[in-house]
Amino acid sequence: MIVNDTEYIRQAAATRVQILSEALPYIQQFAGRTVVVKYGGAAMKDSTLKDKVIRDVVFLSCVGLRPILVHGGGPEINSWLDKLGIEAQFKNGLRVTDAPTMDVVEMVLVGRVNKEIVALINQAGGLAVGLCGKDGNLIKARPQGQEGIGFVGEVCGVNIRILETLVSSGYIPVVSSVAADETGQAYNINADTVAGEIAAALGAEKLILLTDTRGILKDYKDPSSLIPKVDIQEARELIATNVVSGGMIPKVNCCVRSLAQGVRAAHIIDGRIPHALLLEIFTDIGIGTMLIGSQFTS
Repeated sequence: MIVNDTEYIRQAAATRVQILSEALPYIQQFAGRTVVVKYGGAAMKDSTLKDKVIRDVVFLSCVGLRPILVHGGGPEINSWLDKLGIEAQFKNGLRVTDAPTMDVVEMVLVGRVNKEIVALINQAGGLAVGLCGKDGNLIKARPQGQEGIGFVGEVCGVNIRILETLVSSGYIPVVSSVAADETGQAYNINADTVAGEIAAALGAEKLILLTDTRGILKDYKDPSSLIPKVDIQEARELIATNVVSGGMIPKVNCCVRSLAQGVRAAHIIDGRIPHALLLEIFTDIGIGTMLIGSQFTS
């Protein structure tokens, strides 16, 4: 029994060393580069997954990458609306955001969810700073423009100075997807969009969307039909032919937009897999779908 235990420990240690050694060229390649991570879905709700994502982000920072975390917080917003007796409404997949709902969205995202993530990163040994789009004029918003959805916004400008100041001093910015227009009116903006626009403005090495799906699937019912790598052209064709549909369309569009603006690679990965971030960035196989601009295919 003891022999088996020793053997198991030896194998586990060997696997760890193997992984670290495989990670080295990636760590060297990406040191000093910016990685924008959109954090959401199951990885945000399940406390053990949450712990692993937080540790992964701190790990990225410790080995010399510059992670920036962008988050939404849908489930928590819904539970607070419920507590306050405000009905949650959706139209075309967007949260209808009237003035009372906007107050709750801002309180929950900026006041609760953001500060909880900041505290967890600090506890895990990182140095996090919580921001929303209003801080340092980071994001200028404008109305999204659809009829009857209220204060749902889109990004019309990104001022990256505050992010550059923080990451160059070793801080991990944690950004919630609330921003204001030039009159100071607050808007709720889709967190994928915010992550994509920040990545584009910073010329990030990578944009990574943590989702509740394995990535882009040839057949959405078959998890084994994962498409590991696509370029911009192929991604557009997948949308045109309905291979990519429903909630995946805005995610893929957001990746395509950021690639078209100079982000080197975008990844859609399954946040339900423990340590998904490290597996995607630091191993040869990766685990999700990597989208690249056609000019980087060689």
